[in-house]
Amino acid sequence: MRSAATERLYRIVFGTDTRAGKVFDITLLWMIVISVVVVILESIPRLSREYRSLFFSLEIFFSVLFTVEYILRIVISPNPFRYIRSRLGIIDLLGILPFYMSMFAVGYHYLIVFRFLRMLRVFRILRLFRFVRESEQLFAALRASFHKIAVFISFVLTIVVLLGTLMYVVEGQENGFTSIPESIYWTIVTITTVGYGDITPQTGLGKWIASVIMLCGYAIIAVPTGIVTVEMTRRAGSIGKKPCANCGHNNEEQARFCNYCGTQFTETPQQ
Repeated sequence: MRSAATERLYRIVFGTDTRAGKVFDITLLWMIVISVVVVILESIPRLSREYRSLFFSLEIFFSVLFTVEYILRIVISPNPFRYIRSRLGIIDLLGILPFYMSMFAVGYHYLIVFRFLRMLRVFRILRLFRFVRESEQLFAALRASFHKIAVFISFVLTIVVLLGTLMYVVEGQENGFTSIPESIYWTIVTITTVGYGDITPQTGLGKWIASVIMLCGYAIIAVPTGIVTVEMTRRAGSIGKKPCANCGHNNEEQARFCNYCGTQFTETPQQ
């Protein structure tokens, strides 16, 4: 049995329906913002030299604070493993891991900026449920499009390897294409229309191949966008619809029979 104090603490930490809960979450968000700003300012060489000890002290303070908060959430949660595996639980963990990783490798503490992902809680705090639903629809569309996008990326990787190798053969080391990996790198930045310009083809055939790669880049960028857009449009069209248990097609909420297979709906439609 959970004590009344634990239940009250759980309502404050995880909920937003009490004044104490709102104060806790808003204070937490300000702590997140300040800690991220500290890390950003520390990356500036002049400030890092002048205020090194201050930045270090603040990092320890915020990291210990968020570690205690993370442990507290685990302790008071009715299902600790469910919280640990949840999206917010993983984000909370990412917010404190970089500090402890920096004890073994220099520079990892800058990854504390991942703590800014915890600002997603602002939607829950301000009860912006409409934005939450929209984000859930976006993630659902991405999940539904995963296999199509995976096939597309595999196709792109194949094209990139083939064209990169071809450019290595055509241009050669004397023109900057010193290896096949280097040529593949050039193909990727060209096909994505980034084009750093550190390597450029010099032969006529190489320029012609580069032109084809650039033109293909526009089509390649449009494909995944179209896949996700179609899936989002399909899902948006199903909102407010009644799915048929027999054929799976969507019908109007007031429908008594499926418009596609004629199956009668068992529930009585609301008038």
